[in-house]
Amino acid sequence: MKRSYLGVVLLCIMLFLNILCTQKAVNAYFFDQYRSVILYAICNILLFPAAIWIYRRERDVK
Repeated sequence: MKRSYLGVVLLCIMLFLNILCTQKAVNAYFFDQYRSVILYAICNILLFPAAIWIYRRERDVK
């Protein structure tokens, strides 16, 4: 099964954004900025289904 480079690049970008949001949330929690923590956590939650959608789209391409 051959993968397209676009799908791999998009999944790498999603992984990078998830890591970035997680790090920002941890940093904001450390400095007691709870509104920012909630914002970054919501961003993380929204990125996860997008990554699953990209993965399934690439998996089903023949």
